[in-house]
Amino acid sequence: MEAQACAALLLASLLGALMLPAQGTDHQDGIDIYSLKLDSKVTSRFAHTVITSRVVNRANEAKEALFEVELPKTAFITNFSMIIDGVTYPGNIKEKAAAQEQYKTAISRGESAGLVKAVGRKVETFQVAVNVAPSAKVTFELVYEELLKRQLGKYELLLNIRPKQLVKHLQMDIHIFEPQGITFLETESTFMTSNLTDALSVIQNETKAHILFKPKEPSQGDTILDGNFIVRYDVRQDAIDSGIQIVNGYFVHYFAPTGLPTLPKSVVFVIDKSGSMDGRKIVQTREALLKVLGDLNPEDQFNLVVFNSMISQWQPSLLKATQENVGSAKKFVLDIRASGGTNINEAVLAAVHLLDESNQRELLPENSVSMIILLTDGEPTVGETNPENIQQNIQRSLDGKYALFCLGFGFDVSYSFLEKMALDNSGLARRIYEDSDAALQLQDFYQEVATPLLKHVEFKFPENTVLELSQNNFNLFFKGSELVVAGKLHSKEQEKFSVQIEGQSNAQNLMFKAEANVAEKEKVFQKQKYIFGNFMERLWAYLTIQQLLEKAVSATGEERTKLEARALALSLNFSFVTPLTSMVVTKPGTEDEVQVAEKPSESDNEQVDSRFHLGRGRGVSQRVNSRMFLQKSHFQTPSCECVCVCVCACEREAEIKAKRWRQRDREN
Repeated sequence: MEAQACAALLLASLLGALMLPAQGTDHQDGIDIYSLKLDSKVTSRFAHTVITSRVVNRANEAKEALFEVELPKTAFITNFSMIIDGVTYPGNIKEKAAAQEQYKTAISRGESAGLVKAVGRKVETFQVAVNVAPSAKVTFELVYEELLKRQLGKYELLLNIRPKQLVKHLQMDIHIFEPQGITFLETESTFMTSNLTDALSVIQNETKAHILFKPKEPSQGDTILDGNFIVRYDVRQDAIDSGIQIVNGYFVHYFAPTGLPTLPKSVVFVIDKSGSMDGRKIVQTREALLKVLGDLNPEDQFNLVVFNSMISQWQPSLLKATQENVGSAKKFVLDIRASGGTNINEAVLAAVHLLDESNQRELLPENSVSMIILLTDGEPTVGETNPENIQQNIQRSLDGKYALFCLGFGFDVSYSFLEKMALDNSGLARRIYEDSDAALQLQDFYQEVATPLLKHVEFKFPENTVLELSQNNFNLFFKGSELVVAGKLHSKEQEKFSVQIEGQSNAQNLMFKAEANVAEKEKVFQKQKYIFGNFMERLWAYLTIQQLLEKAVSATGEERTKLEARALALSLNFSFVTPLTSMVVTKPGTEDEVQVAEKPSESDNEQVDSRFHLGRGRGVSQRVNSRMFLQKSHFQTPSCECVCVCVCACEREAEIKAKRWRQRDREN
């Protein structure tokens, strides 16, 4: 019964912005969403989204409604408020430790509860429930911000509409302003029908785009909107200085040069074939590897290391990706079978040895890029099993020579272990979700790193011209991506902004120079229609916080403390819900507070059964934070009782399954 109850509640979640009646999907049950508006402004890649939902209880008794918004993982919530009987209940950002103490105190009085933030493939879920008295109205408003990331040559803005009922006033309004110029723009929707196409309009010129979706209730017919709306676009990259944007003393520089030759690469694929990979996972891994091998460039060098309790490799050394060698490697891949334990330490060290040997024999081309791509679905069970020892062994062996990319397949793997190991070694970690498109996820990741164009890139600025600089050196620049540096001008009075970018290309060291007139750049952002507050300063803060938190993952001791302290100060100053802060709602006229939201991390989902999916047909995977639970907080207003809702994940079966796999690995 507990599992059924949890499943029923979880089915209320899918990519989207939602105001959902708790008793059903028809407003005849009482809760009527009479207005739902999504307003998103994207200015120079920085997106500011406001979701406003207005409901009324048309029943003769109190009814509970659930406000649920799924926002991108990369977004930071900046504000939330409820208006109940004309009284505003605002959200406030506080240090997580302080908020937790208030939260525990309130829990002991039975007055409050945490709010679940579920982590899916690309989204996190924000939920609040409220008991609405007969004829009473409630307004919810959530605001979040994110910096759109360029991947595979495009930016993606994800919004969702799923009110689960007909809405009289429904509107999605998107304004995009890119001073560099928009080269292409496309939209995709999973809910559009022939009755709704006339409600969508897209207007675009050289630098601006306006997308409006405003269906009237009759045009919705019997269609219950339930899906995601995606805007993809790219910008002009024909001049280095065009990527410089300056507003009110703050700047951002987007760098994505074109026309560069591809750096040759040497890559070792390290593939887990332990017993827990048996079944669909090993089949999908083979499928992805076959496609990836076929995409290798002839000048690339590669090898494959497969591991369980033992380590084996395709060839004793790296070979060029000739047609004959790729064909042989594909046959090797087709013979991979899952069994045994998980010896991650020896497998990665074997890959490092292969690269070292080729390096010592001078078989690697000059200025080539060497990388290791590790795919595993579980924790180490054979050989060295202490995660810290493994991380230290691998970092010592790599010694900054090669990049390590870690892919965690499913939820039995320790993502934090893989993330630290990757960030320690100039790489990144990514979770691969167990679903029908897992092979495609693996292929997409490889495509992101398949074409390196520059390495050892550094942005240099003249002395005494910039302050508060974000990260300005990068190990690698890949085709289809973008390097972003933001900061504060030394003085608002300075006339010129100059930057010099240095990096290593295929055959030589390159230098790019750019100069911009500050006053002219400032003029570009004069139209308030496309501006939201001090957006350039907020962009800088957002980017800096993200980078500080990333550095903190691989830092230790005093260094980590300093990084987190600075990230916390920026989070509080700019009102961002980050992993270091929590949002609380203050009851007007009292000092009582209720914790509302936290920023979860990918590692919050360890050992949760990833086979619990929502929207599988769309390739969407939904996870829940199992640490939260359901309670009510009583706001003594004439018509409403405020409830912060959390979902309890039913993990018992998943934990048993994970233990069974680990035991099987050890026995083999």
